[in-house]
Amino acid sequence: MTSPPRADDAHPYLRAATAGVRHHTHVTGRVAKPEPVDRPHLDILHAHLTALQRLLDQLAEAARPPHPGAGRHLAAAHTCLWQATAAVHDAFHLLPSAAADSSECRPESLPEGPPVLTICQRHLAAGHIVRRKTTPTDLDRPPHITTCLR
Repeated sequence: MTSPPRADDAHPYLRAATAGVRHHTHVTGRVAKPEPVDRPHLDILHAHLTALQRLLDQLAEAARPPHPGAGRHLAAAHTCLWQATAAVHDAFHLLPSAAADSSECRPESLPEGPPVLTICQRHLAAGHIVRRKTTPTDLDRPPHITTCLR
């Protein structure tokens, strides 16, 4: 007999990513003076947020036909996550760029383009998906609060 699959086995990479985020949060919380935020950290955080958006979008699409209420809540979570992703993208551009200070850095010579633009490319791709499924009014709306019924 085989045991039923665990719920977290459906997305094993998500479990690993969650463990990495928890570890980073735990280590940062233990340090007496946390390191200043820099662009690479925000780029990685942005990558995690956009990956979570894709996952939420897939889950919302799968939940909608059999459970429309759950699908609506997952879609709302997707919108809230987009708002957080946009805020991280904006914060990224407000931080100073180390590449601009270095006279030896020549990102235009890289075949994949300047590294500073990878977050922008990822953000534009995620924004395209969000705007196809969400109205501008929904994107500007503050997050909703629900109470647990159980």
